[in-house]
Amino acid sequence: MTVRTDFLVPTGDGARLAVREVRPHRAKHDRPVLLLHGARVPGIASFDLSVPGGSLAEDLARAGHRVLILDVRGYGASTRPPAMTEPPDANPPLMTGEQVVRDLDRVVDALRVPQVDLVGWATGGHWAAWYASHDPDRVRNLVVYNSLYGKIAGHPMLESFGDPDRPGEFDDERAGAYRLSAAADLLPAWDAAIPVADKTEWRAPAVARSYVDTALASDTTWNERHPPSFRAPNGAMKDSYFLATGRTLWDAGRITARTLVLRGEYDFWSRPGDVPTLVTDLTRARDVRAVELTGATHHAHLDRDTHGRGQLLDELHRWLSAD
Repeated sequence: MTVRTDFLVPTGDGARLAVREVRPHRAKHDRPVLLLHGARVPGIASFDLSVPGGSLAEDLARAGHRVLILDVRGYGASTRPPAMTEPPDANPPLMTGEQVVRDLDRVVDALRVPQVDLVGWATGGHWAAWYASHDPDRVRNLVVYNSLYGKIAGHPMLESFGDPDRPGEFDDERAGAYRLSAAADLLPAWDAAIPVADKTEWRAPAVARSYVDTALASDTTWNERHPPSFRAPNGAMKDSYFLATGRTLWDAGRITARTLVLRGEYDFWSRPGDVPTLVTDLTRARDVRAVELTGATHHAHLDRDTHGRGQLLDELHRWLSAD
């Protein structure tokens, strides 16, 4: 039996961060596991769908972990900056990594524990590792999953965000403060990564439907636009552009946490070179393991067990329970 509790963490500047706790009736492990979503879809839609095979949080809770799911500021049920009520092009990109790391400090403080484990997916892996480099003593185990690292250049999906008048710089004006995502925007990249025509071989239709529906419902204004859509800050895309064009935004050499680096064989976001480059730079980490998830897509935790999800869960259970 798992128990869910939603609460808000004040940030000290008037904002509040939404956190969902998913825990077993009796936890086997003292240290909480904090899950960090990516650049577009917030926490509940990413990690706690109410359909079989759709909740990584519940899988970890059933293994005895106390799991926390955070909505980064500007996402889901967390406070949205006032600029998100204005047209996107009225302000520069919101919520870059520096701001996310400051908010993570508040959340970890609110948990009142000496250390946490962090599991970050995509941009969430970038945020998690950045936090682990910022405050190494607060993170015991770190999982960086399908995430960009930097130092190597080349990423067709992200290079298009560059400013044509300032080579190597992000085009703040064209990107704007936030972006809108409709239902039709959420599945094409996932579909394209699945190497068979029948996508239901790789993922359950109920998971895909729930992912789309829950992402839309994460924004109380979703039905005020046509087509219905939800908002996500563009600071994550600005960070990702810099990582994809060869910059590093945090120092992996400061991380002391045991670090597991995971990449799906068919991931469209991270690059094969990100994994060994990050592993090489984790010079102070107490232990490092890198794993390619065979046949897995960017959304491995939402695919079927036989197509990456089972291997992902095995790796997470071993890593988070070993120390």
